Amino acid sequence: MPTRDDILVELRLAPLWRQRNAPGLAPTPTQDPAAAPIPQRAATPIPSSMHSPENASYANVAAKPDAGVDAVVHPDVVVDVAANPDARVARIAALTWQSFAADVASCTACKLCRTRNKSVPGVGDVNAEWLFVGEAPGAEEDATGEPFVGQAGRLLDNMLAALGIARHNNVYIANVQKCRPPGNRTPVPTEIEACRPYLDRQIALLRPKLIVALGRSAANTLLGNEATIASLRGRVHRYRDVPLIVTYHPAYLLRTLLDKAKAWEDLLLARRTMASSGANRAAPGVVARE
Repeated sequence: MPTRDDILVELRLAPLWRQRNAPGLAPTPTQDPAAAPIPQRAATPIPSSMHSPENASYANVAAKPDAGVDAVVHPDVVVDVAANPDARVARIAALTWQSFAADVASCTACKLCRTRNKSVPGVGDVNAEWLFVGEAPGAEEDATGEPFVGQAGRLLDNMLAALGIARHNNVYIANVQKCRPPGNRTPVPTEIEACRPYLDRQIALLRPKLIVALGRSAANTLLGNEATIASLRGRVHRYRDVPLIVTYHPAYLLRTLLDKAKAWEDLLLARRTMASSGANRAAPGVVARE
């Protein structure tokens, strides 16, 4: 029967070098390095529930590649191979307002962390009854770390004033996405889903009396559908038992002036809905007008 060395010679893997043993010691068995098993670290799979718009199980945070942590790079999500994805969701669900912004700033759950300048967690009254939710930060928001600044922000402030409320009084403003997508493109589903636990936590902390979704992306994310703005406007929806009104994004209204009248109709519906709930704390010195 051929010996192991004979087989290695036949496979052109000889000569087989062995370490010489010290005098007086028994020969040490030699293991062929090519035959030694290579240790493998199992990657944490992205769960199928990650694609659920309501109760998703999101990919965990991973350190950046230069941080010395083994990671698997999904096309849209960076996954920590050593962590439980559900642990991230549970951790975010326990955040307080004091720790919320810092946690968002340290997030690397999707590839937008590589291109952002500043994360944009949200701004406003943490006891607000009104919650306004947009899509994602733009260039000015990425530079300042505050949502809805610039022309779109000024228009939103005017809309709030017409309702008798203000940015820092009885109003909280947030985006579905906390980091700016390059070129202000629409966030992809995996980016939205990776950031979704933060929005869910903001809503849980605020317990708003009313949510106003600004634009189709925010409305589709909160309602879990792909309906158009036209089909969603003019009626009261609900998000986890909170009334939700859909209207146009201020940036869209800057480009489409004729739809400002429709947006005003949506805001009046929002105000009537809030009034019917028995809670509408207007900002001091601001008078709501029809």
